[in-house]
Amino acid sequence: MSVAWPSPMLVKLTNATETPLHRTITEEEGSWIVSIGFLCTMFTNVLLGMLIDCIGRKYCVILACIPKMIVSIIYIFASDVWMLILGRALIGVTDSFIFTVVPIYSSEIASKEMRGSLGTFLQIFSSLGIVVTLSVGPYTSFTTFNTVFAIINVVAGIPLLFLPDSPFFLYSKGKTNEAHNVLKALRGNDQLAKEEIASYALSTDNKVDKIALLKNKAFLKCLAIAMILSAGSQLVGFNAVSFYLQTILVSTRTKVKPEIASVIIGVIQLFASFCTTVMMERFKRKQILISSLLGMFIGLIGLGVFFKLSEDVGVQGFLNYLPLISLILVVYCYSAGMGSLIWLLIAELFDGPARAFGVSISLIINTLSVFITTKYFSTLTMVLGPAVTYWLFSGCCLITCIFIFYCVPETKGKSFREIQEYFEGDMTKKDLENN
Repeated sequence: MSVAWPSPMLVKLTNATETPLHRTITEEEGSWIVSIGFLCTMFTNVLLGMLIDCIGRKYCVILACIPKMIVSIIYIFASDVWMLILGRALIGVTDSFIFTVVPIYSSEIASKEMRGSLGTFLQIFSSLGIVVTLSVGPYTSFTTFNTVFAIINVVAGIPLLFLPDSPFFLYSKGKTNEAHNVLKALRGNDQLAKEEIASYALSTDNKVDKIALLKNKAFLKCLAIAMILSAGSQLVGFNAVSFYLQTILVSTRTKVKPEIASVIIGVIQLFASFCTTVMMERFKRKQILISSLLGMFIGLIGLGVFFKLSEDVGVQGFLNYLPLISLILVVYCYSAGMGSLIWLLIAELFDGPARAFGVSISLIINTLSVFITTKYFSTLTMVLGPAVTYWLFSGCCLITCIFIFYCVPETKGKSFREIQEYFEGDMTKKDLENN
């Protein structure tokens, strides 16, 4: 819900009759509301990442929920723009932290056969939250929506208290018996639990020496791929399109109401997330990612064509629906591919002791890329025009697609140890994919 919060709320904050503030916000203030959280996250990711190995995955998720509950309550009584910017900063940091911890947690509680399907749940529930925001936000007042937001934050936080902690984390803290019991419950088989505990022992060291890691060639290879994937997943422009969704739909001047169109797009995003779970069983990670990027490429080209025609000769008839069709294609393809798989894939690239550190660094690059695309999206559209802006995003899709094809190994059905053997040079890409 917090990810999509700016889409309906910016429309209200710029409307004199709907804003809860003393005045409407400026375009510059709106861009800071959208982007401030990502800027702050760049400075907090590594620090928060250390907590993942200190207090455990479970308690990090619980810890991340507390600021979100507080901010959602503050928003109910917001009266000045600084309160919104501060709140978005705190929520951005905690959202980012959750997107670091949850993929690590899910990859460590899942068997290698179920890791892909379970890894898509983060995107499914993110999409569900987006649908709620886009369905409720445009039709309620600012205060009413944020009351709903606060209630759901509290309700969603309660079940976290009953989660088991990651078996790998328990093992790394010397709690072998507890790790075995958790694995036995998760796998439903004592022998499988023992085998997985034995695989943990193959990790070189449970205590992470970060200086040594940064000198380790295998880790640096994983990190380079993860960082490029993190940047690529955001420079394709999805978040810029998503956060300004209702604003974009208003600018197209189609007969479809922007509020209705944004709900339709949100539902499609949720549907796409469910589709990923099915596709994960049938197709390889790389096949899904490449198809996802090619679909986004076509959708972004379509958006650019619409706005270029609007500038030059104007559009009539069916062409008025081109941006809606293009947006649906972009949202579906991102949610069914890059949006669902990127954090699962990044978590799979790293070995157990290095996973939290590697994912945290990758997220810094991710949030820097999100900050750049969301903060300067409106500036780019004013300076270059919307057509050229969308074509730039489509170019990023193509570059990321080529990188994945040539440089990213296939991880489906592979153990963490097999993936590390590839990066250590003990296994070729062909051997890894055919193993």
